[in-house]
Amino acid sequence: MTIYRRVALIGLGLIASSMAHAIRANGLADAVVGHDRDPEARRIAAEIGLVDELFDTAAAAVEGADLVVLAVPVGAMGAVAAEIAPHLSPDATLTDTGSVKQAVIAAVGPHVPENVHFIPGHPLAGTEHSGPRAGFATLFENRWWLLTPMPEGETAATARLRALLEGMGANVDEMDAHRHDLVLAVVSHTPHLIAYTMVGVADHLRRVTHEEVIKYSASGFRDFTRIAASDPTMWRDVFLTNREATLDILGRFTEELFMLQRAIRMGDGDLLFDYFTRTRAIRRSIIDAGQDTAAPDFGRSVPKGTTPAADEKKDRG
Repeated sequence: MTIYRRVALIGLGLIASSMAHAIRANGLADAVVGHDRDPEARRIAAEIGLVDELFDTAAAAVEGADLVVLAVPVGAMGAVAAEIAPHLSPDATLTDTGSVKQAVIAAVGPHVPENVHFIPGHPLAGTEHSGPRAGFATLFENRWWLLTPMPEGETAATARLRALLEGMGANVDEMDAHRHDLVLAVVSHTPHLIAYTMVGVADHLRRVTHEEVIKYSASGFRDFTRIAASDPTMWRDVFLTNREATLDILGRFTEELFMLQRAIRMGDGDLLFDYFTRTRAIRRSIIDAGQDTAAPDFGRSVPKGTTPAADEKKDRG
């Protein structure tokens, strides 16, 4: 079912390229057009036929679009919004895919014309891959897409956007921006920072050679490296723009770590067992909710002969 006439994707990385595939696969728009500031990304997008039309500028791409999606790093949102604002169509919807919402609203909101519906959003889906070739149509299936509508936003515009996201297979929920940033600091931002740190520790621990780290990587460290392979520009911007919530959760994490450190030092096996039992239950709840699988290697092993898209789907569980 066609929901939008013309969708403009600004930034053609994993999320936007997956949106392009999903929108086309499900017939959700008459046309999908796009722009990326990187000429190489535009060249690849043209080569693989990612969108119906490519533009050299974001301003040109949004002309005539009734849905515009900002899929650029959070730190670039404000500049892109300023560029496209004069070219947005009346009654168009503007959304984004940023991992932080308060900073995006502060950066984008002042540039949005009064006759445009600004509905910030965030898909909780992804892989460690990036670029126009990384996308695949099923990335959003059974994954959450959070919307943080503005207080003055129109219900009809939000319902229309929800229909598109649900048409791509996503589960859609709404929350205020402050709550979103706190929740994501717990479930995404701090875990990524810990993964980056653990990989960095292994790199700097000279008593363990680089070859040993690579050769003997067990599932725990292997999953850390998978997370730590995520786009560095995006995650730099996430931590700089969601600083308060991330530091809050990091403080709580440090307190828990000290508690476990003391339990290990004191030989308190009962405390460790009880703690690990509670955390194991959370993992089981995630599987029960359909957000991952209990398969060996969490379903992330790569069978020989599979396509990159299929591999990426398995990576998401």
